[in-house]
Amino acid sequence: MAREVLTLGQIRIHSGSVSQEQAMKEAADILEASGAVTSAYFDAMQQREVAVSTYMGNELAIPHGTNETKDAILDSALSFVRYDGGVDWGGEPVTFVVGIAGKGDEHLEILSQIALLFSEDEEVAKLKAAQTPEDLYRLLATVNEA
Repeated sequence: MAREVLTLGQIRIHSGSVSQEQAMKEAADILEASGAVTSAYFDAMQQREVAVSTYMGNELAIPHGTNETKDAILDSALSFVRYDGGVDWGGEPVTFVVGIAGKGDEHLEILSQIALLFSEDEEVAKLKAAQTPEDLYRLLATVNEA
């Protein structure tokens, strides 16, 4: 069986708000702690953000590195953080920050799973209503089937 790209330890809920940079740093730190990326990945995320915003609509941002920084990726993984106070993401309101690291082209499959989940308003409502990381993990289980 393939390693899960999202584990319970990679999901967090914060009641407050942080800056966009702090949110990206947390996303990168979770991915690094999971063994999926090197410490260079945060810089790669920042480079990507300068080039093109990773805001996806529906209160979702998916920070990830640039293609030039693939060597900072050791394995595929996700981080999923909900900020109930919201994050100002380049002027857009973001509640969910999903860090992605994809080995090879795996990130495209993972991205499509996340995009699918967030295209359904009732799914987003469930993700917002979830009380614990365990609840979120159950709602996000499909990403591990990618």
